Amino acid sequence: MMENIDLLVVNWSRLQFALTSMYHWLFVPLTLGLTFIIAIMETIYVRTGNPEWKKITKFWMKLFGINFAIGVATGIILEFEFGTNWSNYSWFVGDIFGAPLAIEGIMAFFMESTFIAIMFFGWNKVSKGFHLTASWLTAIGANLSALWILVANAWMQNPVGMHFNPDTARNEMGNFWDVLFSPTAINKFLHTVSSGYVLAAIFVIGISAWFILKKREIIFAKRSILVASIFGLIMSIFLIITGDESAREVARVQPMKFAAMEGMYDGQANAPLIAIGLMEKVNPDTSNLKEKDFAFKIEIPNMLSYMAFLDPRAYVPGIKDLVRGNEEQGIISYYERIRRGKIAISTLAAYKDAVNSNDTEKAAELRAKFEDPDWVNTYFKNFGYGYYDDPAKLIPNVPVSFYSFHLMVILGGLFLIIFILSTIYSFRDKLEKKRWFLYLALWSIPLTYIAGMAGWLLAEMGRQPWVIQDLMPTIAAVTRIEASSVQITFWLFAVAFTILAIAEYRIMLTQIKKGPKDGGQ
Repeated sequence: MMENIDLLVVNWSRLQFALTSMYHWLFVPLTLGLTFIIAIMETIYVRTGNPEWKKITKFWMKLFGINFAIGVATGIILEFEFGTNWSNYSWFVGDIFGAPLAIEGIMAFFMESTFIAIMFFGWNKVSKGFHLTASWLTAIGANLSALWILVANAWMQNPVGMHFNPDTARNEMGNFWDVLFSPTAINKFLHTVSSGYVLAAIFVIGISAWFILKKREIIFAKRSILVASIFGLIMSIFLIITGDESAREVARVQPMKFAAMEGMYDGQANAPLIAIGLMEKVNPDTSNLKEKDFAFKIEIPNMLSYMAFLDPRAYVPGIKDLVRGNEEQGIISYYERIRRGKIAISTLAAYKDAVNSNDTEKAAELRAKFEDPDWVNTYFKNFGYGYYDDPAKLIPNVPVSFYSFHLMVILGGLFLIIFILSTIYSFRDKLEKKRWFLYLALWSIPLTYIAGMAGWLLAEMGRQPWVIQDLMPTIAAVTRIEASSVQITFWLFAVAFTILAIAEYRIMLTQIKKGPKDGGQ
């Protein structure tokens, strides 16, 4: 089956989608968090009537507006790529994946766009209360947009609430609420948006720290830091909680990703969590599984077992357990899952042949299998494995998964420390004396983007080779087009996005340098 696949098209399509996604994620998280910070600041203005808070609100609102426009542009291109580069994927699951995207376009994006106009142009034209309502609804709308996209992504990581129709070779939605409220979707949404809130809070603190270092707009900066510190501290704790829940969900539905993000080849009970580690190749690699070992590591005893199953004695399967199987732990090998997947694929092909040759009796017999829960659970559940012969190709890039996970966690810990310190220094009015902290806050702004990218690297690279977990590998999802077509659009997008990103950052820097008096009024 692999011989019919143009890997050049697959690789360039993946690269193009990754490029678009990464540029999109440069802008989205700031939008998600900054809207709520702005709404909080405006609420203080409405309640106190202090014009200083109006000035503060309008300054951050201008930066939000610049960022929002570019984020929308890159997001629209992402949706087009599902049709241009991933048409097989769109056919296979369009009946499910299309619904959240459609809801996003109709409800959330419409709501967001409507109230953002009032938010920017409604000052002194509508009442304070109405304007404040528009600001809050803009924040809610922006996050509702994220909800539907993240529900769609979560479904790809854990496909639920659907059934397969062999007549159309498509997966169809069986229960919308199962898709919307799956534990994977809930954790994906809460963890992702809270990471955006943390990023926005660090952004506000960092920019405000710059003003204090320059001895400009001191009152504006201190008040901005106070709001962002409290907001960021609460959201940072929430981020840790949702991250913990997400890890447990990954261990349940994507055990290979969980093993890869800990670099765990041999499963064990009382599994320790590696706090810090440096991976190296195993020579010779007798396992033929691209095995890695640790040249250096610091472990926390039993913590991985507890993190995965809330039991410090629980057995956590390693990569070798999943590939070779572990009868004692009830784990089916990838060899067996490949065999079952090939049966599912051949059964579908035989059904199509029977239908085309008008062999109604055989067609009815084969179709009944796709309605049989036991057969579906045994064979169709492993449909995607049937595309492979070598189980080693079902293992994600372990070093990328391991380092991106640990980098994300370490930076998350740093941000929590920054929020604690900024809150303490704000209440004690010692920010101006802590210049080292102000520099730390300023230079932490790019670190928040690195942490966000690391999270997405783990989420997307760690689930490879799947575009839909266990059902459809990436190699089967691409459009059958010339690789040169994807290469041309890749470079066009790369140039366009780079120009847009540079333009946005130059505009943002100009507005920041002007400060709230010139830029915020």
